[in-house]
Amino acid sequence: MVSFFEMDLRQLTTLVAIADHGSFSAAARALYTVQSNVSGHIARLEKELGVVLVDRQRGGLTDEGMVVVERARRVLHELEDIAADMASRGDEVTGEARFGSIGTTARWLLPQLLPHMEKVHPGVHVTVHEGNTTALVPRVASGHLDAAVVHLPIDDADVTVHPLFAEDLVLLAHHKHPLAQHDSIRLPALAHTPLLLPPTGTALRRIIDRACGAVDTSLVAQAEIDGVRLLASLAFEGYGAAIVPATAIPRWLKGDFKRIAVPELPRRVVGWVQRKRPSPSAPTKALHEALRDVISKQGERQPGVHVGADAFPFGTGRLG
Repeated sequence: MVSFFEMDLRQLTTLVAIADHGSFSAAARALYTVQSNVSGHIARLEKELGVVLVDRQRGGLTDEGMVVVERARRVLHELEDIAADMASRGDEVTGEARFGSIGTTARWLLPQLLPHMEKVHPGVHVTVHEGNTTALVPRVASGHLDAAVVHLPIDDADVTVHPLFAEDLVLLAHHKHPLAQHDSIRLPALAHTPLLLPPTGTALRRIIDRACGAVDTSLVAQAEIDGVRLLASLAFEGYGAAIVPATAIPRWLKGDFKRIAVPELPRRVVGWVQRKRPSPSAPTKALHEALRDVISKQGERQPGVHVGADAFPFGTGRLG
């Protein structure tokens, strides 16, 4: 059986590069080396492990290669975090912070967060991955990402949750849509009007369906759209009215649309999730602190966003 010390970290780095870039030649370019070195590292790793990791005929990783690369990423990230923690023992924090964010939050938050990080922690390199909650949380749990800003609640025992802010759910309609005559409308009054809705089973749809159940009504889907920003875009273009979080409507956007309040809809809670173990690296902690600072100062400037303890309903962490 191969021991960890027989594995060369260059071999793991090379395997990850092949997974990320799709071929031996592309991995060589990304690693600033020659293809023969890439081939040699992979061949030795395969010999030590006794399995084929890369399919030379079709390209890409084998099933065994996928298993190994998942663990290799975690090993490499942990080594980076060790170096970052040791380099950040004083007031100056340095290293990598890899985090993900849902798109609606990223759009208003990142233009303020990134300059703030450059000012208070210039030695931290931030890498941002956009995605939906369903995709981001497993990437945090597996170690691909250090943390993520996602829609709560979630159900994953491998992560810890810190609520950040809450935002209203609103009905968005083009000014020519019949619903645009309303400033506010009750949820039962929407029962017979086809709406653009998120797909059944998504976190946002579950919130909407629970609100409908509480008032003994249901909504008719004109179309089910997976993606909050796409939902909003279709409403902006007049395809239909959509229920969206407030931050799906950029503060700076002017146009022929109407925000309509729906009193029965609860607020959507957005939070920070990170792995329980190991503890976050110094750069990740610095990013979290900077994020909370920006939200406390700028959050309530965003229409429909609520900040502070009073913003959150009871039990915003896990979906039980």
